[in-house]
Amino acid sequence: MKRRKLLLHLEKHGCKFLREGGNHTVLYNPLNMKTSTVPRHTEIVDALAKKICKDLEVPQL
Repeated sequence: MKRRKLLLHLEKHGCKFLREGGNHTVLYNPLNMKTSTVPRHTEIVDALAKKICKDLEVPQL
């Protein structure tokens, strides 16, 4: 899955940008105060995308 598609999905469900790390972008869900990191690769493995959605408690793609 493309990184941009995952970020748009997360933002659509209320997740906000928190900060940039060395190799990751950190997002948080203000509704439940959960955070997760998204790697800065153009392609993200589907299993990792599902885990990020689960960590942030948003519907999976």
